[in-house]
Amino acid sequence: MFELNSNTFAIFLEKYYQSCSAGILPAIFTPHLLVLSKNVDNMVIKKLWVGIGCQKGISQQLINLVIKKVFQENQLIYHEIAGIATIDKKASEIGLLEFCKLEKLPLKTFSAELLNNVFVPNPNNTITKLVGTSSVAEASAILAASEITSTEIMLLVPKQIFRLPEAPATITVAVAKSETLIF
Repeated sequence: MFELNSNTFAIFLEKYYQSCSAGILPAIFTPHLLVLSKNVDNMVIKKLWVGIGCQKGISQQLINLVIKKVFQENQLIYHEIAGIATIDKKASEIGLLEFCKLEKLPLKTFSAELLNNVFVPNPNNTITKLVGTSSVAEASAILAASEITSTEIMLLVPKQIFRLPEAPATITVAVAKSETLIF
């Protein structure tokens, strides 16, 4: 196992492609990295986890709209999303499942007990009565990113709450990033 950072990345790619047989380039799948070709421009590093808290009945379209809005406002790259994270009580939420299927993203869920053990900058004690934890979006984003590596997890976007007039549901989104890639 070695640490992959900006200094070792070029060496890693060179060694990897040297080891590939004539023109056959298998993709590397890890929770962070998908190498599509020798052309570095075609490579996508997936290191951002989007934590979502939502009310029952949230639509896939609203999730899509809100995440794209958050990424645009914070100048994040949408294709760097590694996956979606939330509380286990939302594991069967149709809108979340449809969004993850459409975007080909994994959905990670965590128990209220695990989420409650994560320090977050914006806890909400009101939701504790409803779901058993004071944070879903921030805590689940942080936990999902920290499952990949135990080094430097950064909450890039603290929770953002969206209530759109045309939609009856509320959605909360946070984004966490794993700073170091580990193989």
